[in-house]
Amino acid sequence: MFKPVPANVSFPQLELEVLDFWQQESIYQESLQRRSDAEPFIFYEGPPTANGMPHPGHCLTRAIKDVFPRYRTMRGYLCERKAGWDTHGLPVEVEVCKELGIHSKEEIENYGIEPFIQKCQQSVWRYMQEWERLTNRLGFWVDLDQAYVTYHQSFVESVWWCLKNLFDRDLLYQGHKIVWWWAQGGTALSSGEVGQGYREVADPSVYVRFPLLDESGNPSPTSLLVWTTTPWTLPSNQF
Repeated sequence: MFKPVPANVSFPQLELEVLDFWQQESIYQESLQRRSDAEPFIFYEGPPTANGMPHPGHCLTRAIKDVFPRYRTMRGYLCERKAGWDTHGLPVEVEVCKELGIHSKEEIENYGIEPFIQKCQQSVWRYMQEWERLTNRLGFWVDLDQAYVTYHQSFVESVWWCLKNLFDRDLLYQGHKIVWWWAQGGTALSSGEVGQGYREVADPSVYVRFPLLDESGNPSPTSLLVWTTTPWTLPSNQF
């Protein structure tokens, strides 16, 4: 039933052969056709933003996204995997601002709202080919040809429709919450957007010797050697 695997197998080459077989035989499309009358399992991809290059972290998330629909497909469900592209949000706008040398809302308004929007729309497709290449190379089954795009009017209207239904069911409320604020951009920031400013910097660290006490409470000849990158916390380390 299975071909024997040689001892000196090249796994990358084996992966390419499997991918080529899937493509030549339209295995993904075949899995849909054979289950056209089966119970559906709904899958919409949490959309990445294509204005930045994919990185190793996306390999992990795409592998996880593939596991559950693939399992459901093997269980006999009809699983149409809807791809998506995130084309909204500050990451896109900030990237365009960097290109244009813009640093504030006033400068965006002076540049022109519509030209700025067009620049953003062009930006989000910059690395689309790299994303599609990664998706195919990973063997991630997803319908890229009919992907939803968050700046398309149909998607925007669907979001407003959902909000309207939540409002009609009295499921929305107004409250107060402390949020991060970007003074230069004049907008609130999510925790994820704040985390995008992460960078590696040289920082002081110290090694400290903590003597251990014996049963009588006196210093013993044994100590613990501790390394910390937050030396300002040492004054509180007393016990």
